[in-house]
Amino acid sequence: MRRLTIAPLRAALALGVALALWQAVVWLTGVPRFILPGPGRVGAALWDNAALLAEHARFTVVNLLTGLAAGIALGVATALNLALSPGARLMLRPMLIFAQAVPVFALAPILTLWLGYGAASKIVIVMLVIYFPVTSAFFDGLMRLPAPLADLAQMMRATPLRRLFLLQVPHAVPALFSGLRLAVVYAPFAVIIGEWVGASRGLGHLMLLANGRGQTELMFAALIVLAGMSLVLFAALEGLARHGLREG
Repeated sequence: MRRLTIAPLRAALALGVALALWQAVVWLTGVPRFILPGPGRVGAALWDNAALLAEHARFTVVNLLTGLAAGIALGVATALNLALSPGARLMLRPMLIFAQAVPVFALAPILTLWLGYGAASKIVIVMLVIYFPVTSAFFDGLMRLPAPLADLAQMMRATPLRRLFLLQVPHAVPALFSGLRLAVVYAPFAVIIGEWVGASRGLGHLMLLANGRGQTELMFAALIVLAGMSLVLFAALEGLARHGLREG
C-alpha cells in the first residue's frame, strides 16, 4: 500500500518539476509563443480542443493497439518457432537481421502507397517496428535455459514441445517483458510517423494540420495526448509484468 501511495506522488512531483522548467525556459528566453508556447497556453488548447483531440486520438489508439497485438503475436510465434526448430533458426535468423537493417520508417511511404491512407498502413508500420524487439528478446530468453533445467529435461526424456512450454517459456517470461517494454515505447512513435506520411485522421495528421496553420499550442496538445497514451501503455505493462512475474 505504501508503494502504491508513493508512486503517484513521485509522478506528480516529476510532472510539476517538468512544467516548472518548461515555464522557466519560456520566461527566461522570451521565445515567441508560435515556437514554444507556455504550459498554460497548451493546457488551454487541450481544454478548448478536447473533443477534436479525442476524435483523432481514437483513430490513433485503435491503430496502435491493433498493431501492438499483431506485432506481439507474430513476434512470440516466431520466437517459439525459432526455439523449436534448428532449421528455422538457420533460415529465418539471417533474414530477420537483414530485415532489421532496413529502417522501417523509410518504408512508411511505400507501405502507404501499397495499403492506402487508412488504418492498414499504420497497423503494419507499428507491427513491423515492434516485431523484431519482441522476437529477439523472447528468443534469447528461450535459448538461455539454465543448465540444471536442461539436464532435468534430458533426464526426464521430455519431448521438444514439453521442454519448450514447461521449462523454456516460463523461464523466458522476464525476457519477453523486456521486449514488450521496448515495444510500447516504439509503437506510439511508429503510428504517428505512419500518420505523418499519409492519413486523413489521427493525432499525427492533426499535428501536421496544426503546424501548417501556425497553431503551435494545438500541436503541443496533440503531442501531450500521445505522451499520455505512451505512459498509460507503459504503466499497464509494468502492472502486468509485476503481476505475471509474482504469479510465476
